[in-house]
Amino acid sequence: MTGKILVSACLMGHAVRYDGRSKPLVHPAIDRWREEGRLVTICPEMSAGMVVPRPPAEIAGGATGEDVIAGTAGVTEITGGDVTAEFRQAAENALALAQETGCRYALLIDGSPSCGSGFIYDGTFSGGRHPGNGVTAALLKQAGIEVYSDREIDLLAERIAADC
Repeated sequence: MTGKILVSACLMGHAVRYDGRSKPLVHPAIDRWREEGRLVTICPEMSAGMVVPRPPAEIAGGATGEDVIAGTAGVTEITGGDVTAEFRQAAENALALAQETGCRYALLIDGSPSCGSGFIYDGTFSGGRHPGNGVTAALLKQAGIEVYSDREIDLLAERIAADC
């Protein structure tokens, strides 16, 4: 086995999303990786002490996770609360777990201000979105971990097969 996969807990059926729901990803590769012991599950926000349910949060001002890491942008809740510190801690926790367990890859839920890697919401809470990484996805990528969205599971499966 050439590497473990850090996986968003909501994709594994855990009801940890901001709205108290999960978003299970059903795919033969998930079953195979589970049997092989490759999957390492985390909800970054929960690891940082955030509760479920919680108010929706977005990266403010159309910025990205890289901007949050750089300290030039923040994450705010729809209620106006600043949760930047929690999202930064969440990303650090996910990276630490990935490094401790030998994860070379991450399979994360797209759209999330934490886990998004193809798109994130634009900070207006209007449903507008733009290309970009959430805070956790950005930090994992900066550390050299290959990040795939839930929509890219076939691509990840091909990548892992090529590594074997």
